[in-house]
Amino acid sequence: MCGRYASARKKHELLEEFQVEQDGEPDKELNADYNVAPTKNVYAVLSRVPKEAERAVRQLRIVKWGLVPAWAKDPSIGSRMINARAETLAEKPSFRQAFAKRRCLLPADGYFEWMPVEGEKKKKQPYFIHPSDGGVLAMAGLYEFWKDPSRDDDDPLKWLVTCTVITTNAEDKLGRIHDRMPMMIERERWAEWLDPKLTDTEQAGALLVPAEPGRLTAYAVSTDVNNVRNNGPDLIKPLPEGEETALF
Repeated sequence: MCGRYASARKKHELLEEFQVEQDGEPDKELNADYNVAPTKNVYAVLSRVPKEAERAVRQLRIVKWGLVPAWAKDPSIGSRMINARAETLAEKPSFRQAFAKRRCLLPADGYFEWMPVEGEKKKKQPYFIHPSDGGVLAMAGLYEFWKDPSRDDDDPLKWLVTCTVITTNAEDKLGRIHDRMPMMIERERWAEWLDPKLTDTEQAGALLVPAEPGRLTAYAVSTDVNNVRNNGPDLIKPLPEGEETALF
C-alpha cells in the first residue's frame, strides 16, 4: 500500500512540470508537505471538458486523499479508500466508474514504506522511495465527486472531491521493503492516461506499467515520519551511515 508520501514542490513548479492549462484553485496553495497522510488535501492533475468547450483542459486541483464514491452515504468511507489495486480497478464498484472516466496524476517527491526489522517483532524501519533521477513521481490516481445531501446547492462545500492512489506489485529491490508500491505513470503516457474520452478500461489498463527496475531508489530515514504530526525536510534525509545497518 501507499499510506504516506512527500509533496514539497511549489504550485508554480507543478503547473509548469505538468503543462497545466488551468489552475483550478487560483486563490489557494498547499504548503510543502513532507508527511502527506490520508484525509489530507493534496494536488491532483486531471483533464476535464469545461461547459460549452470542445476539448478537455488539463487542470491542477486540490482534492482530499481518500476516495468517496458518488453513491456513498457517508464521506467517512474515504479513510478506507486511500489505495486502489491496479489488478481489480475495472471490477470493484468503488473504483470502476472513476477508472473509466476520472483518472488523475498525483504529484509526489517520493513515498514512504516500512520494513520489519529483523529480530524485532514490533519494530519497523521507514524508507523513502523516490525517482532515481530526482524528478517528480507522477502517481496514477482516480478522483471522484461526492455530493453532500445535507448542504444547500449554493454552499461551496456542497461537493467533495477526493482521490485514491493506484498500487501495483513491487518487484526488484523495492519488493524487499514492501510488496506493494504506487503505480507510476511515465511522462509519455500522461496525456493518454488523463484523456477523459478514453473510457475503455482495457485500453486504460494497458497504460498501467510498473516502474522499470532502477527507476526508483530507496534509503532509510528517521522514524520521526511515523508520527503524522511531524513534518519538514528532515523527514526525507537519509539516515547517517551506520545507523541503518545497526537496525538489522
